[in-house]
Amino acid sequence: MRTLCASTLIGEFFVIGFAGLVAMKDPDLSMSTVWTVCGIAMFACLLLCGLVTRPGGTALGWALQVVLIASGFVVPSMFVLGAAFAALWWASVHYGRKIDEAKARFAAQADASAPDAA
Repeated sequence: MRTLCASTLIGEFFVIGFAGLVAMKDPDLSMSTVWTVCGIAMFACLLLCGLVTRPGGTALGWALQVVLIASGFVVPSMFVLGAAFAALWWASVHYGRKIDEAKARFAAQADASAPDAA
């Protein structure tokens, strides 16, 4: 699960950076505000790469997805990109768990069929 989720979060890292470039064109937003918000969100993506397998890590990832979709109120194209990344996040979590279960099942089978070395 960690690899799939981390890949999604790294993609979001870049998308948030590019959204910051687009948001800078808005005359109502100061450059410092845009880059403070984007920097915090980008840092959260990197931090979540390491926390995704810990308790609450997946929930924090979902919170980031909500924030990413809500950023569409500032940069309208983020509604679409946020929804796309939310779908990727769901797939990463869902299929990542299935892969982890399959790995555990195969490891248990390998341990059960291995001859005793004693």
